[in-house]
Amino acid sequence: MSMRTNYCGLTTEKMLGQTVTLCGWVHRRRDHGGIIFIDLRDREGLVQVVCDPDRPDVFKVAESVRNEFCLQVTGIVRERPQGTVNENLTSGRIEVFCEKLEVLNPSVTPPFQLDDEHLSETTRLTHRVLDLRRPQMQNNLRLRYKVAMETRKYLDENGFIDIETPMLTKSTPEGARDYLVPSRVNPGEFFALPQSPQLFKQLLMVAGFDRYYQITKCFRDEDLRADRQPEFTQIDCEMSFVEEQEIRDLFENMIRGIFKKTMDVDLPNPFPVMTHELAMAKYGSDKPDLRVKLEFTELTDVMKDVPFKVFSNAANMQGGRVVALLVPGGSAEGSGMPRSEIDSYTQFVGIYGAKGLAYIRVNDIEKGAAGLQSPIVKNLTEESIKQILERTGAKNGDLIFFGADKARVVNDAMGALRNKIGYSDFGHANGLFDEAWAPLWVIDFPMFEYSESDNRWAACHHPFTSPKDGHEDYLESDPGRCLSKAYDMVLNGWELGGGSIRIHKEEVQSKVFRALKISDTEAQEKFGFLLDALQYGAPPHGGLAFGLDRLVTLMTRSDSIRDVIAFPKTQRAQCLLTQAPSEVGEKQLQELHIRLRKIETTQPA
Repeated sequence: MSMRTNYCGLTTEKMLGQTVTLCGWVHRRRDHGGIIFIDLRDREGLVQVVCDPDRPDVFKVAESVRNEFCLQVTGIVRERPQGTVNENLTSGRIEVFCEKLEVLNPSVTPPFQLDDEHLSETTRLTHRVLDLRRPQMQNNLRLRYKVAMETRKYLDENGFIDIETPMLTKSTPEGARDYLVPSRVNPGEFFALPQSPQLFKQLLMVAGFDRYYQITKCFRDEDLRADRQPEFTQIDCEMSFVEEQEIRDLFENMIRGIFKKTMDVDLPNPFPVMTHELAMAKYGSDKPDLRVKLEFTELTDVMKDVPFKVFSNAANMQGGRVVALLVPGGSAEGSGMPRSEIDSYTQFVGIYGAKGLAYIRVNDIEKGAAGLQSPIVKNLTEESIKQILERTGAKNGDLIFFGADKARVVNDAMGALRNKIGYSDFGHANGLFDEAWAPLWVIDFPMFEYSESDNRWAACHHPFTSPKDGHEDYLESDPGRCLSKAYDMVLNGWELGGGSIRIHKEEVQSKVFRALKISDTEAQEKFGFLLDALQYGAPPHGGLAFGLDRLVTLMTRSDSIRDVIAFPKTQRAQCLLTQAPSEVGEKQLQELHIRLRKIETTQPA
């Protein structure tokens, strides 16, 4: 026999006059002139319970209960008195007149009120069990569940099968560091936790499973931030005998369906598509937030001969770039940006390596240089000023920021500045931000990027990404010119998922390894099992992986993916609830053939 007849939050006026039994936690207890009101909470929400002194046995127990006591309540559902209806609650039109009250378990005084909106993250993660009782966290994790269920339904309907891949696998570090697991039975050898199931899902395609998926944990030992965790959840998918467009169409429909079915949100149909080259040119980012209505204006060619060395040096250096970012109304009298805000932006771009932030206030465009206010105008030529104003489309009252440096620094700094201005109060007030869902496909990524520190090419995605048709010859002759069949889905400035058509021919895979300066010996040692499998009639195949944590974070408009993970790690990769990681005993270390040695740190004099 069940301990309850229904949930607190689902008790409504449809049950008027019925006797119900509810179980939950005391959210709040209020003593109003001799009558005690208890807001009882469960996963579905709150219901008001009334304890009357006319029932002394009930009233005595009610006097003893406190916040977070676990109770069982039996009572009659009745209408709330006129003027006390709470339209914000599903149960807000009724209350339960308590006839029996039992404390299932008392609670010590909680370290915080569950409705406190100003809790530090440290407090929340240390007491995560209580934090998870909060309605916001309950809603977040229930939405996560719904997203996962809709994902499974869609993939099942489209012929995908769920296949698990190993958690203990071979270390093949490509990008982030592996988490290593020592082997007790093979002394001195290590497993690695998978950064993704990439190699195994390709092997499943060679094995003939055609359409695979799993919602699985992945592990990366990398620097953390708001959208990263050392262990994260991936919706991992792979298909055989497909081309890029078919993959994008299939998963665009999946994401559109998930938003509609879980949030009743209609995403654009179809999603916009943009090449990587255009995204970097206009926004300085391969995951631009299209809600921000600001774009770069290219000025590199204009600045090669100007006296202002900051601009001309950048324009003439190999891989240099000069761009303008026009902010409409940024210099308007009475509503433009104050000098203090501009100065704060100068400090902000310094985080991304920029050495400064030049700007021009456009006061009277008809006067040419005389109508501009900026210390740099005197160091610009008449022609360069004309080009700046024409290309940006500047008008009176506008503000123009400039970035000039190596392209990577300009893209990072000015791309971040673009977002910061768009997200700001000024951006919202001046129509520079569109409060909408803004998905985007970014395609045609470069195959490689050059690592100056390692003096070699590195794979932009991973070394199993196929080059675009006709670009195979560039793999050896001109790797920097080679584009790939890679694609990312972006939403509101976050990369939701990425994938590619994979290399299915061993000879092409070998060319890619040579471009990456991975020797035949090293390739065989790291990826021999994949290279061998490709020789057995591997089918053309490709796929895509979504970050489930990131997806739900966006859907809930949370600040961090830690708000949609039940038991997350901090930015120092620690669990404050369980105090992991922790030291282990000498006996365990000996069983694993591990001996710890102290690393001496030299203190500065």
